[in-house]
Amino acid sequence: MSQNASPSIAVFDLGKTNSKLFVIAADGMILAERRTRPVWQDRDGLRVLDDAHLFSWMQAELNDLADGYDVSGIMFSGHGCTFGLIENGDLATPMLDYEQEPPVDVAARIDGLLPSFSETFSPNLPLGLNYGRHVLWLKDRDPALLERAETILAYPQFWSWRFSGTAVSEVSYLGCHSHLWAPLKDDYSSLVDAEGWRAKMPPMARAGSAVGAWRTQGGRDLTVHNGVHDSNAALYYYRSVGFSDFTLVSTGTWVIIFNSACPLEALDPERDMLANVTVDHQPTATIRFMGGREYDIASGGWNKPVSLEAVAAVIAKGIFALPSFAAGGPMPGEGSFVGPAAEGEERAAAALLYVALMTDLSLDLIRSENDIVIDGGLVKTGLYPGLLAALRPQQRVLISAVAEGSALGAAALAFEANGSSAFTSECRQAEPVVVPGLDAYRKRWLSLAESRDSILVQPVREARA
Repeated sequence: MSQNASPSIAVFDLGKTNSKLFVIAADGMILAERRTRPVWQDRDGLRVLDDAHLFSWMQAELNDLADGYDVSGIMFSGHGCTFGLIENGDLATPMLDYEQEPPVDVAARIDGLLPSFSETFSPNLPLGLNYGRHVLWLKDRDPALLERAETILAYPQFWSWRFSGTAVSEVSYLGCHSHLWAPLKDDYSSLVDAEGWRAKMPPMARAGSAVGAWRTQGGRDLTVHNGVHDSNAALYYYRSVGFSDFTLVSTGTWVIIFNSACPLEALDPERDMLANVTVDHQPTATIRFMGGREYDIASGGWNKPVSLEAVAAVIAKGIFALPSFAAGGPMPGEGSFVGPAAEGEERAAAALLYVALMTDLSLDLIRSENDIVIDGGLVKTGLYPGLLAALRPQQRVLISAVAEGSALGAAALAFEANGSSAFTSECRQAEPVVVPGLDAYRKRWLSLAESRDSILVQPVREARA
């Protein structure tokens, strides 16, 4: 028996660390939620996704939930930097984990092929953070592979294809620092044409559009919708509920900050600043760092709330976490601690202050002066929105009651394709935390971060011992 009055959408929100399924009603209510962790394996000298394991989980959950929640369609929101090469109806090679660096000799050969920042607005990043770089790596390993592959599919479109059999492309993912898209031309980049890949790119379809159908074991036909880049889905959600002039801080493994009010000329590729492309083909100024991952590393894996008392103690003692604890970001370097050794909750408090201060710095770099909307996992840490509100008293800091903007934005796109759009904003203003010495701590943190190469630091590997 159906538990909701009108059909719902099943949204797979596929992150690098966690993959989630949300069943979302037409009014935006989350009716059901399931979670799993993607399995990454070492195979033939590469770290790759066990896509069959993930597909099995996705199918099982859909078969379990589709009838009870009157699910009418399937939508996908996916993390960036991942792609599939398709040959004869299957993967020609497993999908790469973007967190692996090509060998030095390979990088020397392929990096000279990457287009300029002025064309793609994609900084030249390490690992596979430009996924065009990883396509070139696979070609370097096996030149015949790219000749055999008929189709290059971005990650959300891989899943749309896997469920429907229909291959399409989508601009928000292609325009996500891939080196494959030229935002000002609204077309594929010179790399795509130089490598002869344009013919391997399927026809473009808007995120959320219907591309096919998938039948459950119970005989229920579900519409398969074209997927979307996860942070762009969050941006679409907040715009769909009425926000216009605002800065979005989308948090998860990455903290990705969008500010459409920032001119593209202000972007500094050395600071991990770039232009993402919205689902409506508009380039949007963006800056990012791997905040969720960095918090996990710097905190020593702390997974409990952090108290204001611990934050105050860290500030009083002068314990600082300095950038960076993961690849990318506006201040690349080896993550380190300064000051008295911190353990347990105090170490987690130092890590939380670090993420808040990196966000504050990023907001300055992207010229954010409008309202700030925080979405995603860091909302659930408790103090992060309040710290940001205290650091930026001249701006309103808003948080969503749901904080699942990527899933809700993906659902909104699918519902829009069905002719329905009923979501409303449930954001509230974050209250700034009151903690003595925060402003002085910020100034000292920035000074230390900018001069960290000339000071005695405690490396993070020692702090984790």
